[in-house]
Amino acid sequence: MRLVALASAAALLVACSSESKKGSDSTTASASSSGSVALTGAGATFPYPIYSKWFADYAARTGVKINYQSIGSGGGIRQLSEQTVDFGASDSPMSDEEMAKAKGGPILHFPTVLGAVAIIYNLPELKQPLKLDGPTLADIYLGTIKKWNDGRIAALNPGVALPAADILVVHRSDGSGTSFIFTDYLSTVSPAWKGGPGTGKEVQWPTGLGAKGNEGVAGQVRQSVGAIGYAELAYAKQNKIATALVKNAAGEMVAPTIESATAAAAGAAAALPANTDYRVSIVNAKGAGAYPIASFTWILVYQNQPDATKGKQLVDFLTWALTDGQAQAATLDYAPIPDVMSKQLVERLKTIKVGAGS
Repeated sequence: MRLVALASAAALLVACSSESKKGSDSTTASASSSGSVALTGAGATFPYPIYSKWFADYAARTGVKINYQSIGSGGGIRQLSEQTVDFGASDSPMSDEEMAKAKGGPILHFPTVLGAVAIIYNLPELKQPLKLDGPTLADIYLGTIKKWNDGRIAALNPGVALPAADILVVHRSDGSGTSFIFTDYLSTVSPAWKGGPGTGKEVQWPTGLGAKGNEGVAGQVRQSVGAIGYAELAYAKQNKIATALVKNAAGEMVAPTIESATAAAAGAAAALPANTDYRVSIVNAKGAGAYPIASFTWILVYQNQPDATKGKQLVDFLTWALTDGQAQAATLDYAPIPDVMSKQLVERLKTIKVGAGS
Protein backbone atom coordinates (compact mmCIF):
# COMPACT_ATOMS: atom_id res chain seq x y z
CA MET A 1 0.00 0.00 0.00
CA ARG A 2 1.08 3.59 -0.61
CA LEU A 3 1.47 4.47 3.06
CA VAL A 4 3.71 1.44 3.67
CA ALA A 5 5.75 2.31 0.62
CA LEU A 6 6.11 5.89 1.76
CA ALA A 7 7.19 4.78 5.22
CA SER A 8 9.82 2.55 3.66
CA ALA A 9 11.07 5.43 1.55
CA ALA A 10 11.29 7.63 4.61
CA ALA A 11 13.21 4.94 6.51
CA LEU A 12 15.67 4.71 3.62
CA LEU A 13 16.20 8.47 3.77
CA VAL A 14 16.91 8.30 7.50
CA ALA A 15 19.38 5.45 6.98
CA CYS A 16 21.29 7.14 4.19
CA SER A 17 24.30 9.29 5.03
CA SER A 18 25.14 12.56 3.29
CA GLU A 19 26.98 11.96 0.05
CA SER A 20 27.66 13.66 -3.29
CA LYS A 21 25.14 13.09 -6.07
CA LYS A 22 25.39 13.40 -9.81
CA GLY A 23 23.12 15.83 -11.52
CA SER A 24 22.97 18.59 -14.00
CA ASP A 25 20.68 21.13 -12.39
CA SER A 26 22.12 23.98 -10.39
CA THR A 27 20.66 22.86 -7.06
CA THR A 28 22.33 19.46 -7.40
CA ALA A 29 25.64 21.06 -8.37
CA SER A 30 25.44 23.38 -5.38
CA ALA A 31 24.62 20.52 -3.03
CA SER A 32 27.43 18.36 -4.38
CA SER A 33 30.02 21.09 -4.13
CA SER A 34 29.05 21.74 -0.51
CA GLY A 35 29.14 18.08 0.48
CA SER A 36 25.35 17.49 0.23
CA VAL A 37 24.69 18.44 3.83
CA ALA A 38 21.44 16.71 4.87
CA LEU A 39 18.57 18.65 6.40
CA THR A 40 16.82 17.34 9.47
CA GLY A 41 13.24 17.91 10.51
CA ALA A 42 10.72 16.61 13.02
CA GLY A 43 7.10 16.99 13.88
CA ALA A 44 3.60 16.36 12.61
CA THR A 45 2.32 12.95 11.58
CA PHE A 46 -0.68 14.56 9.84
CA PRO A 47 1.33 15.50 6.68
CA TYR A 48 3.77 12.57 6.92
CA PRO A 49 2.57 10.80 3.74
CA ILE A 50 3.01 13.87 1.52
CA TYR A 51 6.24 14.95 3.22
CA SER A 52 7.73 11.48 2.73
CA LYS A 53 6.86 11.66 -0.95
CA TRP A 54 8.31 15.15 -1.26
CA PHE A 55 11.54 14.27 0.55
CA ALA A 56 12.12 11.14 -1.56
CA ASP A 57 11.41 12.92 -4.85
CA TYR A 58 13.48 15.95 -3.92
CA ALA A 59 16.45 13.78 -2.92
CA ALA A 60 16.25 11.94 -6.26
CA ARG A 61 16.05 15.24 -8.12
CA THR A 62 18.70 17.26 -6.28
CA GLY A 63 20.78 14.95 -4.12
CA VAL A 64 19.70 16.84 -0.99
CA LYS A 65 18.54 14.37 1.63
CA ILE A 66 15.96 15.39 4.21
CA ASN A 67 15.68 13.22 7.29
CA TYR A 68 12.31 13.59 9.02
CA GLN A 69 11.08 12.20 12.34
CA SER A 70 7.30 11.84 12.44
CA ILE A 71 6.94 12.39 16.20
CA GLY A 72 3.93 14.69 16.49
CA SER A 73 3.56 18.45 16.32
CA GLY A 74 4.45 19.00 19.97
CA GLY A 75 7.73 17.16 19.54
CA GLY A 76 8.52 19.06 16.35
CA ILE A 77 8.00 22.42 18.04
CA ARG A 78 10.17 21.36 20.99
CA GLN A 79 13.01 20.15 18.78
CA LEU A 80 12.97 23.27 16.63
CA SER A 81 12.86 25.46 19.74
CA GLU A 82 15.92 23.64 21.10
CA GLN A 83 17.63 23.95 17.70
CA THR A 84 18.18 20.20 17.37
CA VAL A 85 16.58 20.13 13.89
CA ASP A 86 16.70 22.42 10.87
CA PHE A 87 12.92 22.74 10.63
CA GLY A 88 9.85 21.75 12.54
CA ALA A 89 6.44 20.66 11.30
CA SER A 90 3.14 21.26 13.03
CA ASP A 91 -0.59 21.03 12.41
CA SER A 92 -1.16 23.76 14.98
CA PRO A 93 0.48 27.16 14.73
CA MET A 94 2.89 28.00 17.52
CA SER A 95 1.55 30.20 20.28
CA ASP A 96 3.18 33.56 21.05
CA GLU A 97 4.56 32.00 24.23
CA GLU A 98 6.11 29.08 22.34
CA MET A 99 7.68 31.42 19.80
CA ALA A 100 9.12 33.63 22.54
CA LYS A 101 10.84 30.62 24.12
CA ALA A 102 12.52 29.46 20.89
CA LYS A 103 16.31 29.82 21.08
CA GLY A 104 17.02 30.88 17.51
CA GLY A 105 15.02 34.05 17.14
CA PRO A 106 11.96 34.69 14.98
CA ILE A 107 10.15 31.65 13.57
CA LEU A 108 8.22 31.79 10.30
CA HIS A 109 5.16 29.65 9.54
CA PHE A 110 4.76 28.27 6.01
CA PRO A 111 1.48 26.47 5.21
CA THR A 112 2.35 23.56 2.93
CA VAL A 113 -0.91 21.71 2.18
CA LEU A 114 -4.46 21.42 3.48
CA GLY A 115 -5.79 18.31 5.09
CA ALA A 116 -9.03 16.99 6.55
CA VAL A 117 -9.26 15.35 9.97
CA ALA A 118 -11.59 12.43 9.37
CA ILE A 119 -13.86 10.98 12.04
CA ILE A 120 -13.17 7.26 11.74
CA TYR A 121 -15.22 4.46 13.24
CA ASN A 122 -15.57 0.67 13.28
CA LEU A 123 -19.20 -0.41 12.94
CA PRO A 124 -19.21 -3.28 10.44
CA GLU A 125 -23.02 -3.58 10.49
CA LEU A 126 -23.54 -0.07 9.07
CA LYS A 127 -24.02 -0.11 5.32
CA GLN A 128 -24.02 3.66 4.84
CA PRO A 129 -21.79 6.38 6.28
CA LEU A 130 -22.45 7.44 9.86
CA LYS A 131 -23.69 11.03 10.23
CA LEU A 132 -22.62 13.26 13.11
CA ASP A 133 -22.73 16.91 14.08
CA GLY A 134 -20.32 18.91 16.23
CA PRO A 135 -22.26 18.95 19.54
CA THR A 136 -22.94 15.20 19.34
CA LEU A 137 -19.30 14.47 18.55
CA ALA A 138 -18.23 16.64 21.48
CA ASP A 139 -20.59 14.77 23.81
CA ILE A 140 -19.14 11.46 22.65
CA TYR A 141 -15.66 12.70 23.52
CA LEU A 142 -16.91 14.20 26.79
CA GLY A 143 -18.22 10.75 27.70
CA THR A 144 -21.84 11.84 28.07
CA ILE A 145 -22.89 9.78 25.04
CA LYS A 146 -21.81 6.23 25.77
CA LYS A 147 -23.84 3.98 23.45
CA TRP A 148 -24.02 3.90 19.67
CA ASN A 149 -27.82 3.76 19.74
CA ASP A 150 -28.08 6.91 21.86
CA GLY A 151 -31.05 9.01 20.78
CA ARG A 152 -28.88 11.95 19.69
CA ILE A 153 -26.90 9.79 17.27
CA ALA A 154 -30.09 8.05 16.11
CA ALA A 155 -31.74 11.41 15.34
CA LEU A 156 -28.90 12.22 12.93
CA ASN A 157 -29.17 8.79 11.29
CA PRO A 158 -32.90 8.17 10.71
CA GLY A 159 -33.78 4.66 9.58
CA VAL A 160 -30.35 3.29 10.50
CA ALA A 161 -30.18 0.34 12.90
CA LEU A 162 -27.46 1.47 15.29
CA PRO A 163 -25.99 -1.19 17.60
CA ALA A 164 -26.70 -1.09 21.35
CA ALA A 165 -22.94 -1.28 21.92
CA ASP A 166 -20.55 0.78 24.00
CA ILE A 167 -18.61 3.49 22.19
CA LEU A 168 -14.85 3.09 22.53
CA VAL A 169 -13.36 6.57 22.23
CA VAL A 170 -9.82 6.72 20.82
CA HIS A 171 -7.68 9.85 21.00
CA ARG A 172 -4.04 10.82 20.66
CA SER A 173 -1.71 10.11 23.56
CA ASP A 174 1.08 12.40 22.30
CA GLY A 175 1.28 16.15 21.73
CA SER A 176 -0.51 16.41 18.43
CA GLY A 177 -1.45 19.04 15.89
CA THR A 178 -4.21 16.71 14.70
CA SER A 179 -5.60 16.90 18.24
CA PHE A 180 -5.27 20.69 18.10
CA ILE A 181 -7.38 20.82 14.92
CA PHE A 182 -9.95 18.40 16.35
CA THR A 183 -10.24 20.15 19.72
CA ASP A 184 -10.28 23.56 18.01
CA TYR A 185 -13.31 22.36 16.09
CA LEU A 186 -15.00 20.93 19.20
CA SER A 187 -14.40 24.21 21.06
CA THR A 188 -15.98 26.10 18.16
CA VAL A 189 -19.19 24.03 18.12
CA SER A 190 -19.59 23.00 21.79
CA PRO A 191 -19.61 25.43 24.75
CA ALA A 192 -19.27 22.43 27.06
CA TRP A 193 -16.08 21.35 25.33
CA LYS A 194 -14.70 24.89 25.18
CA GLY A 195 -15.29 25.34 28.90
CA GLY A 196 -13.87 21.92 29.71
CA PRO A 197 -10.96 20.25 27.91
CA GLY A 198 -10.66 23.19 25.50
CA THR A 199 -8.25 23.51 22.57
CA GLY A 200 -4.70 22.22 22.53
CA LYS A 201 -2.12 19.80 21.20
CA GLU A 202 -2.53 18.01 24.54
CA VAL A 203 -5.71 18.17 26.62
CA GLN A 204 -7.15 16.28 29.56
CA TRP A 205 -9.35 13.78 27.74
CA PRO A 206 -12.48 13.01 29.79
CA THR A 207 -12.72 9.47 28.47
CA GLY A 208 -11.21 7.01 26.05
CA LEU A 209 -8.04 5.23 25.05
CA GLY A 210 -4.88 6.99 23.88
CA ALA A 211 -2.78 5.97 20.87
CA LYS A 212 0.38 7.50 19.46
CA GLY A 213 0.32 9.24 16.11
CA ASN A 214 -2.30 9.27 13.38
CA GLU A 215 -1.16 5.76 12.54
CA GLY A 216 -1.72 4.61 16.13
CA VAL A 217 -5.26 6.00 16.29
CA ALA A 218 -6.11 4.51 12.89
CA GLY A 219 -4.70 1.14 13.94
CA GLN A 220 -6.60 1.10 17.23
CA VAL A 221 -9.92 1.96 15.56
CA ARG A 222 -9.40 -0.59 12.80
CA GLN A 223 -8.88 -3.43 15.28
CA SER A 224 -11.63 -2.44 17.77
CA VAL A 225 -15.29 -2.94 16.86
CA GLY A 226 -17.34 -0.08 18.31
CA ALA A 227 -14.42 2.37 18.27
CA ILE A 228 -14.43 5.99 17.11
CA GLY A 229 -11.39 8.18 16.55
CA TYR A 230 -9.94 10.98 14.45
CA ALA A 231 -7.08 10.87 11.97
CA GLU A 232 -5.82 12.65 8.89
CA LEU A 233 -7.76 11.56 5.82
CA ALA A 234 -4.81 9.81 4.16
CA TYR A 235 -4.47 7.44 7.13
CA ALA A 236 -8.19 6.63 7.04
CA LYS A 237 -8.13 5.87 3.33
CA GLN A 238 -4.92 3.87 3.37
CA ASN A 239 -6.22 1.76 6.27
CA LYS A 240 -9.65 1.40 4.61
CA ILE A 241 -11.50 2.69 7.68
CA ALA A 242 -15.02 4.11 7.43
CA THR A 243 -15.31 7.88 7.77
CA ALA A 244 -18.32 9.81 9.07
CA LEU A 245 -20.16 12.65 7.40
CA VAL A 246 -20.03 15.75 9.61
CA LYS A 247 -22.55 18.60 9.54
CA ASN A 248 -20.93 21.86 8.47
CA ALA A 249 -21.79 25.47 9.28
CA ALA A 250 -24.18 25.55 6.30
CA GLY A 251 -26.13 22.59 7.70
CA GLU A 252 -24.82 20.08 5.13
CA MET A 253 -23.57 16.59 5.95
CA VAL A 254 -20.13 16.56 4.31
CA ALA A 255 -17.57 13.82 3.78
CA PRO A 256 -13.85 14.48 4.26
CA THR A 257 -12.40 14.84 0.76
CA ILE A 258 -9.85 16.91 -1.10
CA GLU A 259 -12.69 18.96 -2.56
CA SER A 260 -14.38 19.64 0.78
CA ALA A 261 -11.06 20.62 2.38
CA THR A 262 -10.43 22.96 -0.56
CA ALA A 263 -13.89 24.46 -0.06
CA ALA A 264 -13.04 25.08 3.59
CA ALA A 265 -10.02 27.10 2.49
CA ALA A 266 -11.91 29.01 -0.20
CA GLY A 267 -11.55 32.70 0.40
CA ALA A 268 -9.04 32.18 3.21
CA ALA A 269 -6.11 33.42 1.16
CA ALA A 270 -7.98 36.47 -0.14
CA ALA A 271 -9.19 37.35 3.35
CA LEU A 272 -5.73 37.31 4.92
CA PRO A 273 -4.35 40.74 5.81
CA ALA A 274 -1.16 41.93 4.13
CA ASN A 275 0.80 41.49 7.37
CA THR A 276 -0.45 37.98 8.11
CA ASP A 277 1.91 35.49 9.72
CA TYR A 278 -0.28 32.63 8.40
CA ARG A 279 -1.22 31.34 11.87
CA VAL A 280 -4.90 30.93 10.99
CA SER A 281 -7.71 28.46 11.72
CA ILE A 282 -10.29 27.39 9.14
CA VAL A 283 -12.35 24.93 11.24
CA ASN A 284 -16.13 25.10 10.85
CA ALA A 285 -15.68 27.30 7.79
CA LYS A 286 -18.76 28.86 6.24
CA GLY A 287 -19.80 28.07 2.71
CA ALA A 288 -21.34 25.28 0.70
CA GLY A 289 -19.45 22.01 0.58
CA ALA A 290 -16.90 22.94 3.25
CA TYR A 291 -15.73 20.10 5.47
CA PRO A 292 -15.73 21.48 9.02
CA ILE A 293 -12.62 19.77 10.44
CA ALA A 294 -9.98 20.97 7.99
CA SER A 295 -6.71 22.82 8.45
CA PHE A 296 -3.50 23.98 6.94
CA THR A 297 -0.38 22.22 8.13
CA TRP A 298 2.84 24.21 8.56
CA ILE A 299 6.61 23.89 8.22
CA LEU A 300 8.33 26.08 10.79
CA VAL A 301 11.74 27.63 10.15
CA TYR A 302 13.95 30.21 11.80
CA GLN A 303 14.09 33.47 9.90
CA ASN A 304 17.82 33.72 10.64
CA GLN A 305 19.76 30.76 9.24
CA PRO A 306 23.35 30.80 10.58
CA ASP A 307 24.51 27.90 8.36
CA ALA A 308 24.63 29.33 4.84
CA THR A 309 24.62 25.93 3.11
CA LYS A 310 21.72 24.50 5.09
CA GLY A 311 19.84 27.76 4.91
CA LYS A 312 20.01 27.83 1.12
CA GLN A 313 19.03 24.17 0.86
CA LEU A 314 16.05 24.75 3.13
CA VAL A 315 14.84 27.77 1.14
CA ASP A 316 15.33 25.89 -2.15
CA PHE A 317 13.36 22.90 -0.89
CA LEU A 318 10.49 25.03 0.42
CA THR A 319 10.36 26.95 -2.87
CA TRP A 320 10.02 23.63 -4.72
CA ALA A 321 7.44 22.26 -2.25
CA LEU A 322 5.27 25.37 -2.55
CA THR A 323 5.37 25.31 -6.37
CA ASP A 324 6.16 22.05 -8.21
CA GLY A 325 5.50 19.90 -5.14
CA GLN A 326 1.88 21.05 -4.88
CA ALA A 327 0.96 18.93 -7.89
CA GLN A 328 1.54 15.81 -5.78
CA ALA A 329 -0.82 16.81 -2.95
CA ALA A 330 -4.05 15.39 -4.37
CA THR A 331 -2.46 12.00 -5.09
CA LEU A 332 -2.11 11.53 -1.32
CA ASP A 333 -5.48 13.02 -0.31
CA TYR A 334 -4.30 16.53 0.57
CA ALA A 335 -5.55 19.77 -0.94
CA PRO A 336 -2.90 22.05 -2.45
CA ILE A 337 -2.31 25.56 -1.15
CA PRO A 338 -4.33 28.12 -3.17
CA ASP A 339 -2.23 29.60 -5.98
CA VAL A 340 -2.44 33.14 -4.64
CA MET A 341 -1.16 31.98 -1.25
CA SER A 342 1.60 29.90 -2.84
CA LYS A 343 2.93 33.00 -4.59
CA GLN A 344 2.79 34.99 -1.36
CA LEU A 345 4.67 32.30 0.51
CA VAL A 346 7.42 32.07 -2.11
CA GLU A 347 7.90 35.82 -1.70
CA ARG A 348 8.00 35.35 2.07
CA LEU A 349 10.85 32.85 1.71
CA LYS A 350 12.97 35.76 0.49
CA THR A 351 12.82 37.24 4.01
CA ILE A 352 14.86 34.34 5.39
CA LYS A 353 18.39 35.54 6.13
CA VAL A 354 20.79 32.86 4.96
CA GLY A 355 24.15 32.84 6.72
CA ALA A 356 22.87 35.21 9.40
CA GLY A 357 25.20 35.18 12.37
CA SER A 358 27.67 32.78 10.77
